[in-house]
Amino acid sequence: MEQFKCNLKKYRQLAELTQEELAEMVGVRRETIIRLESAKYNPSLKLAIDISRAVHAPIEEIFVFD
Repeated sequence: MEQFKCNLKKYRQLAELTQEELAEMVGVRRETIIRLESAKYNPSLKLAIDISRAVHAPIEEIFVFD
């Protein structure tokens, strides 16, 4: 079974964004960011791209599937 790992918290903090600020930037609720950071939610491709652009990091560095 594939394992999903999310490094969003690290990149969000490097971009000096709060969960609320990032959520607003990408058009989701803060709860979605919380679920992503705890790897309990797989984002859509559009959301992954939007997050990648917001935190200035490659998608494959933020969202990792083993």
